Parts: sequence; structure tokens; C-alpha cells
Amino acid sequence: MNLLKVADQMNLHPVTFTAEMTLETAVDLLTDAGQLGGPVIDKDKKVVGFLSEQDCLQRMLLSSYHDQVSAHVRDVMRTEVLTVKPYTEIIDLAQQMLGAKPKIYPVIDDNGVLMGVISRTDVLRAIDQELHSHYRAVS
Repeated sequence: MNLLKVADQMNLHPVTFTAEMTLETAVDLLTDAGQLGGPVIDKDKKVVGFLSEQDCLQRMLLSSYHDQVSAHVRDVMRTEVLTVKPYTEIIDLAQQMLGAKPKIYPVIDDNGVLMGVISRTDVLRAIDQELHSHYRAVS
């Protein structure tokens, strides 16, 4: 299992956002993609933030109570983003996920450019498949 890398399990085509995008547009993208969140990238595809369903829901509720105008992704995105490298071992990421709570991690190269995302579900699936293949090989 130590040979499984993030690059082998990551989503290469995640939903992404720009800081200038309206929150309504971002929510449409999230719901259409069925993702819990996604990275906010700049014009060079470098990760500058992360936008989750929770961030959107909180702002949209506030806006509905106060009849406010539209917000932008930059107004609600988190700027401190936990990222992972493609060469990280799945087992190491799984251990990191026990302490850190993001459900989705942007995968970036050594220059900070977005390559994809990996979720807890992806990590769990990879470990489960590895365990199943190991049990089949033993029996």
C-alpha cells in the first residue's frame, strides 16, 4: 500500500473557481459537479483559496436574511488552504486526514500549480481496494 500515490487517485478535472466569480455562479458549478468544494485559482492556475459548500451556505443564508446583493467568491473563500503533492503516499495523506479536517485537498505541483484534487472518499476507496486485493491474494 505504501506505493499508492496521490497522483494515482486524484480527480484530474475538479470544479474550480476564480476569486472574481459571483457566489451564485460558484454554487451552480458546485451543485452541477456534485462536489463538496473546490480550489480557487488565479490566472496561472495557482491555488489562492478554497470554497466549500459550507462557506456558500453560510453566506447565502446571511444574504437571504438581510436581502443583500450578490457576493463574490473572494468574499467567502478560505485563504489558508491545506494542499498535497502528487507524489505523497496515500497512507501518509490518510494519516494527515485524521488530524486535519478538510474533506478535499487541492493537489499542487512544486510550483504551486493546481493538478487536481483528492478527497477523503478517494483515499478511503484506494485503501479499501488495496486491502481487498491483498485479502484476495492471501486467500
